[in-house]
Amino acid sequence: MQVIKEYVQRWYESGLDPDEYICHRKQGNLVEIEEADTGRRRMVLTFCTNDVLGLVQSPAVKQAAIDAILQFGTSNSSTSVLSGRIDLHRQLEDEISAFKHLGHTQLFLNAWMAMQALMDAFCHQAIPVPGFQNTRETLIMTDVLNHGCIVSAIANAGTRSGKLFGHSPAVRVRAYRHCDMEDFARKLKRYAKPGDRILVVSDAVFSMDGDIAPLPDMIDIMSKYEDTTLVMDEAHASGSIGATGRGIYEHFGILPQDALDKGVTPLIMTTFSKFGASVGAAISSPVAELKPLLNVSPSSIGTCSLAPPLTAAALEAVRQVRQHPELVQRLHDNTRYLRNRLAENDFLAIGETNVLPVLLPPDLNPKDFARSLVANHGIWVSPIWYIAKPRLRITANALHTREEMDRLVSAMVAVREEMSYKPAATISA
Repeated sequence: MQVIKEYVQRWYESGLDPDEYICHRKQGNLVEIEEADTGRRRMVLTFCTNDVLGLVQSPAVKQAAIDAILQFGTSNSSTSVLSGRIDLHRQLEDEISAFKHLGHTQLFLNAWMAMQALMDAFCHQAIPVPGFQNTRETLIMTDVLNHGCIVSAIANAGTRSGKLFGHSPAVRVRAYRHCDMEDFARKLKRYAKPGDRILVVSDAVFSMDGDIAPLPDMIDIMSKYEDTTLVMDEAHASGSIGATGRGIYEHFGILPQDALDKGVTPLIMTTFSKFGASVGAAISSPVAELKPLLNVSPSSIGTCSLAPPLTAAALEAVRQVRQHPELVQRLHDNTRYLRNRLAENDFLAIGETNVLPVLLPPDLNPKDFARSLVANHGIWVSPIWYIAKPRLRITANALHTREEMDRLVSAMVAVREEMSYKPAATISA
């Protein structure tokens, strides 16, 4: 443990540790937070929540969670394949299947477990079956900026459940440049072998850059190969893109069936921690036989099923999105407005979605910038300072008013001036 102590001490001294805030209460986008180090409390306007449609505080969603507790209690106390499956699970799976236009859905506690279960099920068929032998290798292609849950799952994909005693055929993992379809096509041609089962995994919306995967191009490239499967992680896409919030397929004006028609099997991972006012994840597929494999994968069969109040909250949230598409339109309007206001004030917000990463000049520390926003202006955003291009990660949601967004931009301008920095456009003028 001495090495751990020394490492963490050096980590703190280097300023790499994140500031910690404890939330006490919420009202809309106003949050009372406590600085963990000092105990000081203040009310702040948040632009760092992933509650993109504001459904966490929806009376209907909260009541659904309460009703579920009254009917089922707080936990299912078992895995879904034993005694932990409840009717709410079936309802949520059916709702997601309809929402994503894919017939079969399996629930998980979170995206990390869902992705690992998919690797077990797809690459290794989860459990050995007498008289059946899989002899085909799997080639996995992954975008270099995919989320950590994908990276972790494919890192363990080479052996069943990441266990060293796995004896399935080889799994080969190759990365392609971020959203670079020329590189994707070139790498696929280079690494695909006859007889391969090809699995391509990508975020739909990339959580640190706010951009969208080029789905139609990916499908066209994959259609040239037999037996290809495309996994879209829609954590930041569900509820956020597409006219009614259905995600990346709707955003591009197509359906999963269009991928099937081109010989590409579409899988979608949905998570509930953003638009779904809850936690948990689901994988949807057009192939019925995938679902039982996902259900008996170690990260599913070895843990308790999604708790009743969490399931009920996600179920009601999805129903609210389907019944009230104006929520999604409001989010889109807010996203456009905030992106325009940032640009007008010489802030570089990359991407195209409600995830707005603002790149700062190298001499402006995002951590110091965010601290000043909280302390001096009552604005809470997420600083990201440990990646190649440090940034402020701002998220717009459907509840933000134009006055609140103007307040954010004004505060950012003030902090920039406080830190004695003027954008190039101002200097040249």
